Amino acid sequence: MAAEQARLSEDAVLGGRLVLRQPLKGHRVGHDAILLAAASSAQPGERVVDLGAGVGAAGLAVASRHENLTMTLVEIDPALAALARENAARNGLADRVRILCIDVAAAPAALAAAGLAAGATDHVLMNPPFNAPQNPSPDPGRRLAHAATRDTLAQWTRTAACLLRPAGIVTLIWRADGLDAVLAALTANFGAVVVLPVYAKPDAPAIRVLVRGVKASCAPLTLLPGFFLADEEGRSTPEAEAVLREGAWLSLAP
Repeated sequence: MAAEQARLSEDAVLGGRLVLRQPLKGHRVGHDAILLAAASSAQPGERVVDLGAGVGAAGLAVASRHENLTMTLVEIDPALAALARENAARNGLADRVRILCIDVAAAPAALAAAGLAAGATDHVLMNPPFNAPQNPSPDPGRRLAHAATRDTLAQWTRTAACLLRPAGIVTLIWRADGLDAVLAALTANFGAVVVLPVYAKPDAPAIRVLVRGVKASCAPLTLLPGFFLADEEGRSTPEAEAVLREGAWLSLAP
């Protein structure tokens, strides 16, 4: 047990609003999870599912902002799912956050048997794996969290569509250079798509896109002005500080 504890770190995020235990090696919580949480439009009383939750950063960040919101964290890795459960408890969220250890790509019947009924969710969050499989990480946990197959996006968006009620909302974060794949994956089941490019700094290509879609909507796509993490001199922008440290929301409303 002592050796296992030594392989973990305890890290504060959102300016200390959340404290998360996570592996020292492998996939670690970064800006992506906090940006994803900030982009969620979930409201009090709604049901939210975080697909591929890892140690729970995005889902717990959303749950911490609304006292009567219910959150389900879905994670395939049993060790990370156990840490997500521990993190929910240590942040006082265990009474309204549940953790399911199951593959996001599982069949609808398997998801329902695990407690994820079709058409019963208001919001789905997801940070799918997005690295090319030909360059996998040697670390198994990092590889599982980051390596995507050709069907990853399609599988995850199908699951999101299955779980969401009509007009339910999916919010995801992905590589900016893969936006075409995101839009293609959403086409079958989502409309009113909103895209927010995220830039590391001005005069550089976007590194991420935050994308929102509404189930069964026929409304057109909206491209929002970009969000900048740092200025020309590499200093964090006030907007980034507000989101990453102070818990501000990022509106993806068209």
